[in-house]
Amino acid sequence: MEKKTLLGTWQSQALKEAAKGRSIRLLFGDEARFGRQSDPRKCWGPSPTRPLVETELVREFTYAFAAVSPCDGKMVSLVLPKANTHGMNVFLKELSRRFPKEYLVLVLDRASWHKSKKLEVPENVMIVLLPAYSPELNPAEHVWAHLRENYFHNRCFKSIKALEKHLASSLDKLEHQPARLKKMTGWSWINDTISLKAA
Repeated sequence: MEKKTLLGTWQSQALKEAAKGRSIRLLFGDEARFGRQSDPRKCWGPSPTRPLVETELVREFTYAFAAVSPCDGKMVSLVLPKANTHGMNVFLKELSRRFPKEYLVLVLDRASWHKSKKLEVPENVMIVLLPAYSPELNPAEHVWAHLRENYFHNRCFKSIKALEKHLASSLDKLEHQPARLKKMTGWSWINDTISLKAA
């Protein structure tokens, strides 16, 4: 998907939805795996001591789904046990529920569950796929980097449920920081797309 392809999709869909009296919202979505594998990073300690950081390597994982709107920094997120078609259907239903009066253009990568024939796409959602192997085009990737750096570094969890609870809490905190999310994801070419108005 080239930038002009998204521009054309956005403009043509905006015209259709304007005729129905419905606004259109552009979102970028992604999923990430979080596990009980610690992420040791630099941290402060009083001189001359050397900080000790707990580490763990347990092969238990959970998944976060998120879609962020660069125009105003609104984000929808869920913590689910698997990243698959069923999980994506649950997430799409929640996304539609959160923006019932808007038409959502959701930009995603080409994960198999984003293209599945069993995907149940709500009436007010349209999926647009990015080119293969192009995570640099998806600003939602920055959400995961921010979470790992600010909420998960130098932490260990006694159970997968403890990890899921912390992940859900961290996502909720980030959802309540729209200004930060807008700054994180509001790239210039995306803002140019959002600013397009139907003639």
